[in-house]
Amino acid sequence: MDPYRDHILLIVNVASRCGFTGQYAGLETLYRQYRDQGVVVLGFPCNQFAHQEPGNEDEIKSFCTLNQGVTFPLFAKIEVNGVHTHPLFQYLKAAQPGILGTQAIKWNFTKFLVDRQGKVIKRYAPSDIPETISTDIATLLKAK
Repeated sequence: MDPYRDHILLIVNVASRCGFTGQYAGLETLYRQYRDQGVVVLGFPCNQFAHQEPGNEDEIKSFCTLNQGVTFPLFAKIEVNGVHTHPLFQYLKAAQPGILGTQAIKWNFTKFLVDRQGKVIKRYAPSDIPETISTDIATLLKAK
């Protein structure tokens, strides 16, 4: 994560065959709108929810680039729940638990907004469309 030090981050567990896959377009729009101001969208493919991300790293990147126009960074497939939860998602979930304090990620396209100091500011449900996050990003940019 060191390359993203001092950036505002929107971290998302993504999947290519999910009902929320259309959100890639909104995530890309946010990335293009704010990247020159130090905002980065980071996509972490995850196959833990109904096996909606079955491909390997190259297949996932190809799908996202060709079909969704994604230019923001995509990482290797990870787990966001269970004993093999990636340390980044352990941190995110502990910092911003979900409804009723649960730390579990409920589905693909759960999003976390992180400020320039690495503090997790907000957790968004899969159903929260990326466009609604723009106001929170703008607020963080003003807080420089």
